[in-house]
Amino acid sequence: MKNIQEPCHTFISAQEAADEKNFLESGYLIEPVKEMERLRLIRNTTAEIVGRYLDHSYDDANELLNNVHRYVTNKELNDLRLHTIQQINNTDWLRPAYFHIFQSRLETLVGNELAMQNSVNLSIQLPMDDSSLLPIHADTWSGNSPFEVVAWLPLVDCYKTKSMFILPPDRTKELYANFSELSGSTSEDLFKEMEADLIWIDINYGELLIFNQTLPHGNRINTENETRFSMNSRFKSVFSPYGAKELGAFFEPITLKAATRIGMNFEFPNIKSKSVL
Repeated sequence: MKNIQEPCHTFISAQEAADEKNFLESGYLIEPVKEMERLRLIRNTTAEIVGRYLDHSYDDANELLNNVHRYVTNKELNDLRLHTIQQINNTDWLRPAYFHIFQSRLETLVGNELAMQNSVNLSIQLPMDDSSLLPIHADTWSGNSPFEVVAWLPLVDCYKTKSMFILPPDRTKELYANFSELSGSTSEDLFKEMEADLIWIDINYGELLIFNQTLPHGNRINTENETRFSMNSRFKSVFSPYGAKELGAFFEPITLKAATRIGMNFEFPNIKSKSVL
């Protein structure tokens, strides 16, 4: 008689359970990008746009992006950033390519029927520039849904102050429990209060980051000798609650399944008679 295999008594795989546990405990996930062709396309296109704007020829995209501070002043930076964001978001492939880079991890951590932010953001932080700072904050403090995650993609190696920081979940829980005690404090006061517990994200080009945006995070003056180029966009389950940034105005459904489409378009028949033909 054949041995009958015991049925599976869990709904997710052991690997998915481990990934979920790690994300909940650390607040972020870093792993190698598998879709490197898409990443190269994004970085190379960004470098082409920047090079044309600066009227600067270059041989290597990495070299150009890391050294943009040699060709643009702090006062000129925002115009360069806005131009680059507009140009690359005008392509019809950026958001699909960006999604596919993160897809497998988003499906594990967020779901497989997703809404994506309508645009991909670009951050450029020159060395010693204080005009591109993002003080410590959690996105939910300004109306974002707690059901969102941020998908963060470095276009150059990011380390120390050339990167970003995040407060771990356990320390965030303590902060929130005593938040009223910080009434009247500035973001700088809060940073100093949390500084010893902050984790600085070291992440290289060729890796991706997904983080819990309910955790306080931000950046400081870039004291390294290279420029930071990174992109970010937000993802959430289509059917989870929205904050101030709503579906349609800020988010677009991108991976609706057939049964969902059927249900969304379903209408009960208009029955005018009790008889059934």
